[in-house]
Amino acid sequence: MIRLVAEIDDNGPVPPRGMARTFADLSVHQLRQSTDVARALGLVRGRPGAGLGLTAAGAELADVYDACARWARRHAYPTKVSDFTSRVQHALSLLADTSHHETVGRPRRGDQLPRAQADAELVRPRDLLRQWLEAYPQAVRLAAPEPAA
Repeated sequence: MIRLVAEIDDNGPVPPRGMARTFADLSVHQLRQSTDVARALGLVRGRPGAGLGLTAAGAELADVYDACARWARRHAYPTKVSDFTSRVQHALSLLADTSHHETVGRPRRGDQLPRAQADAELVRPRDLLRQWLEAYPQAVRLAAPEPAA
C-alpha cells in the first residue's frame, strides 16, 4: 500500500485500467488487495474517468511516508542503499519500537550523524504520524487486527 499511495502522490491518479501497467511487478491479486485495503482505510477513491486518486487522508499519509523516507535516507536506514518502500517500512517500524536506540544513528565511517541527532530528527516523522493517526482514527480501527476466534 505504501507504493500505491506514493505513486499516486508523485504522479497523480492512476488511470482506469492502468494499475497493471503502473505496478507491473505485482500480481492482480496483490493489486486488488492493496487497492481494497487503501479504499477501506479511506486513502484512495475512484473518480469516473480520472482513475484512482488520493483522498485527503491519503495525501496526508503520503506526507508521513515522505518524512519517514527522508529521515531514513539521511541516516542510511535500514542500509545505505535502500528503496523508498523499505525505508518507509523500516522507519515506521522504528517509530513503533521504543528500543530503537540500539539500532539507529550509530556513526559509521562518518556517513551517519551521531545517535542523539538521528533520534532528535526522528521527532518530525513521529509527530506527523501521530497527527495523522489522531485525524483519521477510523483508519486505525480498520487496520487493527481482529482477535482470533
